[in-house]
Amino acid sequence: MAQYTPPPPRICPACDGFAFVAVTLGGRDHRGHLRTVTAHCPACQGTGTATARRIREGARA
Repeated sequence: MAQYTPPPPRICPACDGFAFVAVTLGGRDHRGHLRTVTAHCPACQGTGTATARRIREGARA
């Protein structure tokens, strides 16, 4: 009997699935840790997946 496997999630084309990254600000704090900021992908709002779009094929005549 065949098992149902769900389709893989669509990866966001803007960030290639890396939805958020830590960017260093340069330098270290007084304890020696790197100062970083988190940046989220604006296209997928930090999820890493894109929503499926319906593509309309041609116009009705």
